[in-house]
Amino acid sequence: QVQVDESGGGLVQPGGSLRLSCAASGSIFSIYAMRWYRQAPGKQRELVAAITSGGSTNYADSVKGRFTISRDNAKNTAYLQMNSLKPEDTAVYYCNVDLTTTAWPLRLTDYWGQGTQVTVSS
Repeated sequence: QVQVDESGGGLVQPGGSLRLSCAASGSIFSIYAMRWYRQAPGKQRELVAAITSGGSTNYADSVKGRFTISRDNAKNTAYLQMNSLKPEDTAVYYCNVDLTTTAWPLRLTDYWGQGTQVTVSS
C-alpha cells in the first residue's frame, strides 16, 4: 500500500510565497519522477513542474522563474517553492509520483495525492 500526501497549501496575498510538500510512504521500492499538477475551477489539470530521480527539472512556462521544485530522496518527499504568487496561480495542487513497490514483479506505477488548495487573493 502506498500513500501520497500533500501539505502546505493555504491563502496568500498576491506577491507572497508558499512551500508545498509531497510525501510518499508505504511499501515503496524505488521512486522515479515526482510531479506537481494543478487544477483551477473549470479548467483542465495542468503540469506545473517535474523532477527526475537524478534531479533534472522542467516547468510550465507560466511558472518559470517563480516556482522551484526540489526533492529529498532520503525522505521520499518533493517540494514546490512558490514565489511571487499571482491570483491565476489559485488552484488545487496535486502531487504525482512514479514508483515501484516492494511487490514482485516490479512494476512502475504512478500514484496521486488528494490535493492541497492554494488561493492567491487580497
